[in-house]
Amino acid sequence: MSPILELQNLQKHYANQKAVDNVSFSIQQGSIFGLLGPNGAGKTTLLRMITGIFFPDNGNIILDGKPFDPLNDILKIGYMPEERGLYKKMKIGEQALYLAQLKGLTKAEAMDKIKYWFQKLEMETWWNKKVEDLSKGMSQKLQFVITVLHQPKLIILDEPFSGLDPVNANLIKDEIFSLAQQGSTIIFSTHRMEQVEEICDHIVLMNLGKKILDGSVANIKQQFKQHTFSIQLGQLPNNLLAESFTVQNQQQNKLTVKINPGYNSNAVLQHFLQQECLIESFNEVLPSLNDIFIQLVHNSHSTTRAFQIA
Repeated sequence: MSPILELQNLQKHYANQKAVDNVSFSIQQGSIFGLLGPNGAGKTTLLRMITGIFFPDNGNIILDGKPFDPLNDILKIGYMPEERGLYKKMKIGEQALYLAQLKGLTKAEAMDKIKYWFQKLEMETWWNKKVEDLSKGMSQKLQFVITVLHQPKLIILDEPFSGLDPVNANLIKDEIFSLAQQGSTIIFSTHRMEQVEEICDHIVLMNLGKKILDGSVANIKQQFKQHTFSIQLGQLPNNLLAESFTVQNQQQNKLTVKINPGYNSNAVLQHFLQQECLIESFNEVLPSLNDIFIQLVHNSHSTTRAFQIA
């Protein structure tokens, strides 16, 4: 399957600052893609180039197999920015209808779509409310509906769960999965790593305008594993010291061990079996995306500082 979006050596400068520095990656159709990075990493600038708000200084954007044409292709995109752009004094129903027609829907089509989404997200009674009367979570649901109701091929969600309670966060999360299953491609930008692990199948991590990590969530966690295992024992052995591993943590009969160089997991199991321990569970402990994120961003900053000093 060909990618829905390709970024080729994108660059964007502000005065002497490189906001986006030679970034390339591709996104497959129907995937849920995580765009990650700390504040100032270049994520927002990148998203604004993908949506045609900014033009790149150099590089190419390929959307749906063709060079990106902001004037015409914007109808294929739904963008939910972190900074909300709703008209506070306007009634919700009228606002949704107006914005849907700007996305190319007829009034009748827009009404059908709005009624469908308002019912699905339990918003039917909101029609005559004004945006200024909504809570942050309610505004978030409205913004989500406005983003997706014209059925865009590419949906960009910047911090979509901000302000949502757990029930409504799960509701929106289910809709994100559903939209991807129907063929839409989702770019999901957030600082919440636990949400990325739960939702995304592929991620790119940016820092200081550069791409520093690109891959599937599963492969990245394997790449950064530390050969650490969790073992639950029926009883502790007389001897926890071994050449094959180092105990990192102990909570009653549950141990976290790191395998020493030159050994494998079988050596750990053999150590406990020789002491006739009952092994109730034995699982590899993979690093969280949050741990990987912190490690790579820290290393990236350290490398930059060393280069500047040199």
